[in-house]
Amino acid sequence: MTDDRPAKSVPGTASEQPRVRGIGGVFFKSPDPTALAAWYRRHLGMGIGMDGFTGATFFWNRADTGERAYSVWSPFADDTRYFEPSAKEFMLNLRVDDLDGVLADLRAEGCRVLDRRQEIEQGRFGYVVDPDGHLIELWEPAADDPALALAP
Repeated sequence: MTDDRPAKSVPGTASEQPRVRGIGGVFFKSPDPTALAAWYRRHLGMGIGMDGFTGATFFWNRADTGERAYSVWSPFADDTRYFEPSAKEFMLNLRVDDLDGVLADLRAEGCRVLDRRQEIEQGRFGYVVDPDGHLIELWEPAADDPALALAP
């Protein structure tokens, strides 16, 4: 039997605050990401296709700080290896404020935290696999993320 109760607050760890601050993105596989993105642009008016990007960026303000933020919707090619080790058709990206603290807490709680890490101009990324085998990408946005300059 698993314990599904939220993790208790542990002083000095990321669990003192909510761990996830929002959805950073929804990413999924498609046999033709470009054609699918064009369909969403044409029929739903999503701002897709800027700078060759087949995704859409949705800007918003954080409720707790008022800071500008964004979430991304983007199809990936069917043969992408980015979602590995998951064999699932989609991956969630969740925004966090303290990537290292959240990963340490998850590891201490026995979660499947991957050694895989990534750092790019938009921020830092870490990865955990949920009990159903979905890859969850945890994203700590960079304070000077250049994508925020595109915000309307």
